[in-house]
Amino acid sequence: MSRLFIAEKPSLGRAIANVLPRPHKNHTGYITTGNGDIVTWCVGHLLEQLEPDAYDPQYKVWRLDDLPIIPEQWKLKARKGASKQLTVIKKLLKEASSVVHAGDPDREGQLLVDEVISHLKYPVKKRTEIQRLLINDLNPSAVKKALGQMRSNSEFIPLSVSALARSRADWLYGMNMTRAYTLLGQKSGYRGVLSVGRVQTPILGLVVRRDQEIANFIPQAYYQVEAVIPYQNVNIIAKWQPSEACQPWQDPQGRVLNRKLAENVAERITNQPAVVSQSQQKNSQQAPPLPYSLSALQIDAAKRYGINAADVLTSCQSLYERHKVITYPRSDSRYLPNEHFKQAKEVVSAISSNNTELTSAVNSADLTLRSKAWNDKKVEAHHAIIPTPKKVSSSTLNATEAKVYGLIARQYLFQFYPAAVYADSSLVFIIANGHFIAKGRDLIEAGWRELLTKSGSQTVKSQNNREEEQPKVPALKEGTELHCIEGQVLDKMTEPPKMFTDASLLQAMTGISRFVLDSELKKILRDTDGLGTEATRAHILELLFKRQLLLRKGKVINASDAAIALITALPNEVTYPDMTAHWEHQLQDITDKKCAYAPFIDNLTLKLNGMISNVKSNPVPDVFQGLKNQAPVKSFKKKRRVASKKKPTGK
Repeated sequence: MSRLFIAEKPSLGRAIANVLPRPHKNHTGYITTGNGDIVTWCVGHLLEQLEPDAYDPQYKVWRLDDLPIIPEQWKLKARKGASKQLTVIKKLLKEASSVVHAGDPDREGQLLVDEVISHLKYPVKKRTEIQRLLINDLNPSAVKKALGQMRSNSEFIPLSVSALARSRADWLYGMNMTRAYTLLGQKSGYRGVLSVGRVQTPILGLVVRRDQEIANFIPQAYYQVEAVIPYQNVNIIAKWQPSEACQPWQDPQGRVLNRKLAENVAERITNQPAVVSQSQQKNSQQAPPLPYSLSALQIDAAKRYGINAADVLTSCQSLYERHKVITYPRSDSRYLPNEHFKQAKEVVSAISSNNTELTSAVNSADLTLRSKAWNDKKVEAHHAIIPTPKKVSSSTLNATEAKVYGLIARQYLFQFYPAAVYADSSLVFIIANGHFIAKGRDLIEAGWRELLTKSGSQTVKSQNNREEEQPKVPALKEGTELHCIEGQVLDKMTEPPKMFTDASLLQAMTGISRFVLDSELKKILRDTDGLGTEATRAHILELLFKRQLLLRKGKVINASDAAIALITALPNEVTYPDMTAHWEHQLQDITDKKCAYAPFIDNLTLKLNGMISNVKSNPVPDVFQGLKNQAPVKSFKKKRRVASKKKPTGK
């Protein structure tokens, strides 16, 4: 009795076949094994939703009167280039005795295979017998273990329904709102696409508001008082800590805005005793930064080399598919399965061969160390991106691939170095009844930070390496009396927030909860992927650049006039990430069987009707009047087809 395994991607299919009985025979689109089992695969999503004009030819021309477009019966079609593999799977389904769903163990992975099985009209009665294989590690031992723990696929129906709800909601929202606001722009003479989506619009809102905040920023002077305290031929510099009585002269951040107050404090402490009221010295450890998720890699690559997110992803795909020197790149995890620890020796050997700049780092690595990266409990659908044991000639990698591989390899090597150790010290002085603090931090054991110089490269400030070294503060006993020889006033000026770059915009997307005020919504976005997913963020950003809503000026990213007009014209609520959080909350409820598909879609449809009705009943916003003849394209018709064709429009 043969089983048909349907994997999400060829690499997973090959990993499954690899642990099944031999001999194996490779065919176009599938592998047969020695016991009669057959392994086939999807290549990502083989199916996509139909365009509006496929439901009704009248939708080929964009008209406000036709909105909102809401399909009565949803339909799918084969993606470009996917028909051949769909035909293969259809033939194998007819011949199989039983089926095993081997999509990735997450929401999208569940839907991806389920929708293929449904689209190919596999008998409903047989679908109840489908088994579910959950694999998040391609090591043979892990795959074998997963094969022994298969479950009924019917257990995962809510997960699939949740993914389906999100996909259709993205289509409804993106297709209708993009058409509505593009048509508004067209009435004003704008000839580009004003795309709206669940993810792209909040991103655009972030950039628009940041640009406006910078443009409207008014610098404000503030003042800092420092006490200069000599000790053994070195001056200890202690900063004044204003008391509550000073609050009327401070801003919300605690900065002193009154120079006379600062001058008075500086004068009062000059030539006065400085008594140590508190003294603290301790060593602190800084653990190695974890291996990369895709977003973390894109952020560091942008900071260090100025490589944009799309180019990082392209290089990763090549390193994974063509050169086979890294693991699956579209991962949101920064942890590794425990089983992978056994491969460390082979992996570091490959690193030394593939990147000679890291040879010294490899030679000093301690492969007996086990960082917190290895943790089965924190590995879900995928594990962190790391090098494979595959060795290639360095000349086979292009310049960008080599840089990206070097980052991934170094991040992996960090795991085999000890923590960096700092000596932290602080002193609190009482001077003329005022409190002054001096803090120091000294690196005493470099640990993993050795690699920042061993690789012959510039230090990268990662999210795990934010603290800077400060001059060392002596270890003085409480009660020690020194002398303050001078109080000095430092003139400071507030600065506007920095303009977005590729790195900071990606950081904002992954840490989007910072931009949400509602505490419950903050938690939802912290617990999910933020805005977008590892696989879609780069594409969404490139879409916004392509449609000239975002503009690059060197390393800086700004919003275009069209983006400002769009964000100003849209309902305020949809330009913030809050809507995404509301969606995620409801989608998780569908997964947890607390909510059904229909109420979620019905509620969205109701809101969509209201938003479209407002567009129809109100005149063209004044803010659109300045867009006439902007963003010229070859033809509106051609650009319009792109808008209605690309699925990410809904995101």
